[in-house]
Amino acid sequence: MGHLWVLLAALVLDRIVGDPAWLWRRVSHPVVLFGWAIGFVDRHFNRPGDSSGARRRKGVAAMLALLALAALAGFGLGCLFDGLGVFGTALEIIVVSVFLAQKSLADHVAAVADGLRRDGLAGGRTAVSMIVGRDPETLDVSGVCRAAIESLAENFSDGSVAPALWFALFGLPGLMAYKMLNTADSMIGHLNERHRDFGWAAARLDDVANWPASRLSALLIAAGAGIAKGGAAMRRAARCAATDHGLHRSPNAGWPEAAMAGGLDLALGGPRSYGGEPVMEASLNAAGRRQAGAGDILAGLAIYHRACDGLAALVLAFILLSF
Repeated sequence: MGHLWVLLAALVLDRIVGDPAWLWRRVSHPVVLFGWAIGFVDRHFNRPGDSSGARRRKGVAAMLALLALAALAGFGLGCLFDGLGVFGTALEIIVVSVFLAQKSLADHVAAVADGLRRDGLAGGRTAVSMIVGRDPETLDVSGVCRAAIESLAENFSDGSVAPALWFALFGLPGLMAYKMLNTADSMIGHLNERHRDFGWAAARLDDVANWPASRLSALLIAAGAGIAKGGAAMRRAARCAATDHGLHRSPNAGWPEAAMAGGLDLALGGPRSYGGEPVMEASLNAAGRRQAGAGDILAGLAIYHRACDGLAALVLAFILLSF
């Protein structure tokens, strides 16, 4: 039960403090170190001259080694913190909060609405390019807003719910292994020529690791929609998540994105462009509005904040039930 108290405190701390820029300008964020390790194995073991099968086997071995290394680091930190009493508990709370992204995600998404209001479409495109991979120059105002809202929903699952869940289940080893895996998926889990085989394990394992969190995220977003916008929005969110999640190319991202689409009564998803290449995707909540503005981003943030409240409340409920 003690680690659930740590998780609850870390969730609260992250909501208040987030990722202070002044700190990470002076020291490397742990995810940067994970990225260095992933880049190292990619450079040294992902050889273009190898066969497809060899690259896949090396990718599997590399991911297992990286996950073991991350879990071992988490175990070592846990042992260290256990020996430091109350001070160690405080350090553990800080470390866990570093791997959560509630406030930083909200800040980045809010910056898109601010950019649109201050500098129009150009400002919105600049801000949204910080959080999405699609080509910002292809987006109109509605496209910028929908992209920001989609990123908000998807990253609620990947950046907050999943890390919290894996810490709740397996402590620091589970949290750090998940963050290593999620970082690897973002770096090498792509279907391009270089990473189709070497990154196969990262992509598939990330799908498995995010399976429970994506479903829980949809429930939390639906609950958040109910609190922020009323019962009708909650029912739309739950219904859309249940019916439209499978329209997304990702087996997981469709759940929170469809829930957010229903909660806002917006059509999300649809065709977009990555690196100049058009990608045809179905719309989530296709009957909803296609036109979106900065106000819809703020409405999405209102739902998101209530969903974050719901995540903390869920942890507190498990603590109380354990007495």
